[in-house]
Amino acid sequence: MNHGIRGGLLRRHRDFRLLWCGETAGKFGASVTGVTMPLVAVSTLHAGTFEVGLLSAATWAPWMIIGLPVGVWVDRLRRRPIMLTAAAVSLLLFAGVPIAAWSGRLSIGLLLAVALLTGTAAVFFQTAYSAYLPSILEPDDQPEGNAKLHGSASAAQIAGLGSGGLIAQLAGAVNGMFANAATFLVSLLCLTGIRHREPRVTRTGHRSPSLVSEVREGLRLIADDPWFRTLTLFGAASNLALMGYQSIQVVFLVRSVGLNPGTVGALIAATSAGGVAGAFAARRVAHRIGTARATLLFELGLPMLALLIPLTVGGAGILLFAAGGFSVSAGVVAGNIIKASFQQRYCPPDLLGRLTASTAFLSYGTIPVGALLGGALGTALGLRTAMAVTTAGVPLAALILLFSPIRRSRDLPTSRRPTGSSKLPLHSDGEPATPRH
Repeated sequence: MNHGIRGGLLRRHRDFRLLWCGETAGKFGASVTGVTMPLVAVSTLHAGTFEVGLLSAATWAPWMIIGLPVGVWVDRLRRRPIMLTAAAVSLLLFAGVPIAAWSGRLSIGLLLAVALLTGTAAVFFQTAYSAYLPSILEPDDQPEGNAKLHGSASAAQIAGLGSGGLIAQLAGAVNGMFANAATFLVSLLCLTGIRHREPRVTRTGHRSPSLVSEVREGLRLIADDPWFRTLTLFGAASNLALMGYQSIQVVFLVRSVGLNPGTVGALIAATSAGGVAGAFAARRVAHRIGTARATLLFELGLPMLALLIPLTVGGAGILLFAAGGFSVSAGVVAGNIIKASFQQRYCPPDLLGRLTASTAFLSYGTIPVGALLGGALGTALGLRTAMAVTTAGVPLAALILLFSPIRRSRDLPTSRRPTGSSKLPLHSDGEPATPRH
């Protein structure tokens, strides 16, 4: 176990600094796109509500369609060239939107195609990036690396959400797509500047060349391992609840609380700032109390404050929404940092791509279901009742963690035991974990 917290990773590690800059730029661009692309559909193409909804679905659909085989391909190939290709494709596609508009060829069909193809590129990029990070960082630096990447991603998301509307207002929604293209150019240049070169992927022992067999191997890894199984089931249940209330929070704040759109935007941005706080606290809290206990604190303890959200009323009552949303964001980001560091150290390197893709496939699959559930409950029960039901699901989902090996451990393990081992989970320093009663 690391007995001290190292720091200064951005200062002393050039390759990580470049990766961090490129990833932060990409997250900023993705947030800008989340604002400008629907604006293009509505203001330029006069799309209907269903068509705008399809844009969001098209962005997430590739995870459901190709997520599993992409994990296999990432494990078979070098990760950096995959990331470079994905960034270049996204750059060209986003830059092509205003060019198509200038030539009179832009249509909702073309915009949907761009959303689908850039979503596909994102699947390749994110899967490769998650598996690539451990190759450039020493194990002791991985927690700090994950904390910095997740923290900057949260900050970039806040800045992107705030900038997207301003960019669209100043330059026009269509021309605003150039801003996202520029962020992928930054990512491309940063990735190109990384000096570390991965060794050629080699296969040892017998391995079936079948794509289906390797996909099955990734899913079996989750099914057979209690730690992976617990975290993946929790991720799926948590995303269901999170999307359930987030899909109707804007309507709730406008219609039930009576806020104007400007206040709604500021309030949601304030809750997103919790992600930055969570990124700052994750590594320090985990070092002090243990990674398993910190996971319970961030994923179960903090999200209990989500129960404040449906109590929101006008005036000073909006602080209830801010407190609840801030706590949920902080817990989610901090929990993701601890989980990412655990997976990178615990999972065999040649399976990390498949693990990332399989986890995303299972966890992200509940996102559209949660969005539909939130809308259906809001229609059937009323917005405030629907918010109460869905926000209650956030801490309830964490009961999966409470009734798992995590509850009995101080730290998440750093090396896998053979399936069926009856020994206690280990501390990261190799000593048996103290059971919690």
